[in-house]
Amino acid sequence: MHPIELILALLAVVVVLGVAARRLGVPDPVLLVVGGLVLGLQPWAPGFELDPNVVFLFFLPPLLYAAAFRTPWPEFRAQLRAISMLAVGLVLFTTAAVAVVAHYAVGMPWAVACVLGAIVSPPDAVAAIAVTQKVRVPKLMTTILEGESLVNDASALVALRVAAGAVTSGVFSVWDAGAQFVWVNAGGVALGIVGGWAVVHLHSWLDRRKLVDAKLTITITLLTPYAVYLTAEHLHLSGVLAAVAAGLWVGNRCERVFSCELYQEATAVWEWIEFLLNGLVFILVGLALRGILENLGSQFEFEALIVYTAVIVGTVIGARLVWMFPGAYLPRWIDGLLGAPVHYPPWQNVVIVGWTGMRGVVSLAAALALPLTVEGGHPFPYRDLILFFTFWVIFGTLVVQGLTLPLLIRTLGVSAPAEELEAERAARRVC
Repeated sequence: MHPIELILALLAVVVVLGVAARRLGVPDPVLLVVGGLVLGLQPWAPGFELDPNVVFLFFLPPLLYAAAFRTPWPEFRAQLRAISMLAVGLVLFTTAAVAVVAHYAVGMPWAVACVLGAIVSPPDAVAAIAVTQKVRVPKLMTTILEGESLVNDASALVALRVAAGAVTSGVFSVWDAGAQFVWVNAGGVALGIVGGWAVVHLHSWLDRRKLVDAKLTITITLLTPYAVYLTAEHLHLSGVLAAVAAGLWVGNRCERVFSCELYQEATAVWEWIEFLLNGLVFILVGLALRGILENLGSQFEFEALIVYTAVIVGTVIGARLVWMFPGAYLPRWIDGLLGAPVHYPPWQNVVIVGWTGMRGVVSLAAALALPLTVEGGHPFPYRDLILFFTFWVIFGTLVVQGLTLPLLIRTLGVSAPAEELEAERAARRVC
């Protein structure tokens, strides 16, 4: 089958599964991953291998930029500590927890175990937003979850770069790793702000010169995330944070850039593009399992694989739940000791945030991007097993947590206050 025919066929499948997801009342990513898995395991299905460069360079920048564009900066800034605790602290904690389990339970060397931990540590921005849009939770929780998922990829990818470097070269330095973490992330944010500032001024210049045209303006918005992401990556900075920072900068100044009519046109185009990209991303995740299973071959006993997979998936889910309560309450307790006013979140809300940890395409792309060989030409150790675990972490968290989240929300009685829902409806009526 020609690649273009395959893409068109997959888009048709995305539409069918999207309709089915709405009929069944389940989040789109869940049914798309399951559908991709079932489709990929059919003997007549064409072989498919997901290129990580396609994910990182084609899918990721616009999806991150669009999510950041919609995030109000005042709300993001107000929850910056909570977001940082999850996006940095929890990512590193999960990386360490998975590494310990992979080392002692599976027998992976420490550096390889850290690679696995870094790959599966970040919840996915696309999955989190797609699932939380289906439920009515307080705006504060949505801001924290979306903010975490926008930033945590950068933490995980830097940790992965350091761990993979230790595997391939056999050298690791805590000082170099810390300096690289700060430089890559801070540089990505700075570049994204500069890019966002430049785009806002470009739109303003076009407006002053009476050169505003809907097609031209929307095309600029589509090119913006790719421009900042690729520039950051070429400078060895965080393209993820560059796209997020640019999206936050432009999105919170959009009233200076777009008229109401132009904003509505751009929103319609972006929503269509997001639907297509989201659908393709998750169905491609499901299709990728077939190649992963074929490559794994008979290296491990089937029973052992089941046990190892259950342990790794359980560790990923459990680490988030273990982190949540001290991460939510300890900083506030310290604030109280220092005399600051303290508001402790209800434990039910903490549980919901802890259960919303779905992994997605970034983890799979990161695993697929691992080099085939290490220094000396030897194969990258446990690479196929890392791919196998990564897929099932994605599948397990998406399906188990994605399907049970609405029930858990109803059981714990967590819902958005009536005034928040009315404010949201009023905001939709304004423009």
